[in-house]
Amino acid sequence: MFKSDLSIIIVNYNTEKKALRCLDSIEKSDLENINYEVIIVDNNSKENLKNFLEKEVVAEKVKIIFSKINLGMGGGNNLGIRHANGKLILILNPDTIVKKGALKLLYNFISSREDIGILGPKILNIDLSRQNSCFRFPNIFMPFLRRTFLAKLFSKKLNQYLLKDKNLDKITEVDWLMGSCLLFRRKDVEKLKVKKGEYFDERFFMYFEDIDLCRRFKEAGFKIIYNPDAEIIHDHTRASYDGKWYLAFFHNKLAREHIKSYFKYFFKWKIQKSIKNQ
Repeated sequence: MFKSDLSIIIVNYNTEKKALRCLDSIEKSDLENINYEVIIVDNNSKENLKNFLEKEVVAEKVKIIFSKINLGMGGGNNLGIRHANGKLILILNPDTIVKKGALKLLYNFISSREDIGILGPKILNIDLSRQNSCFRFPNIFMPFLRRTFLAKLFSKKLNQYLLKDKNLDKITEVDWLMGSCLLFRRKDVEKLKVKKGEYFDERFFMYFEDIDLCRRFKEAGFKIIYNPDAEIIHDHTRASYDGKWYLAFFHNKLAREHIKSYFKYFFKWKIQKSIKNQ
């Protein structure tokens, strides 16, 4: 059924230079004896990625799918998964740099554990400090606590959400992992489809699609595991809004998407929990 051991899905939107750097790091990451493919989904970028195909780093293992519209992160990843031939699926942001040995370590680790639904590595900032990438599920107030003056008043709650009470230098079961690098089995995510061809819930255009996917895996009885022995650098630039939080909705499109996804997520899971408890 599967032609490859591993399919790496990268959704690109105007990040050609970073995507090329990501591809280069994959090529150098030591995937010997693992039959893999890389699928780049171009989410209707303004860039001319036809030139991208001519780059030396774009090997035979790489194929590019051009979307005529911007499908968002969830929709873009869904398009990539639908074209994937791998037994395992790795969701990888284009602004990541794979450290040598990281992908093989993740591949071998999940292959040895059928109870794992989603596996993620330690994520590092560009200065190699640890980036927050694993969390407890948020309550309805958490997005406000993180981005307002309330963070100081409710620091204990915020620290619990950020797993400050856990030793994140050790392999740890968590509630959810940031979507910049997620590894899971194709056969498992097939069971969790929202509808035909929809693995990530496409009602979340940007943000919360990773929390929702992890939650669906958890509800199905799988474990979400953070493995710090594998390291990936995430050259992340916050795009949702850097100004005053209460002005974000008016000044920034991604901030509006973040807020919309916030309401969709809590509405979805409140309704589902209510039905489950009846």
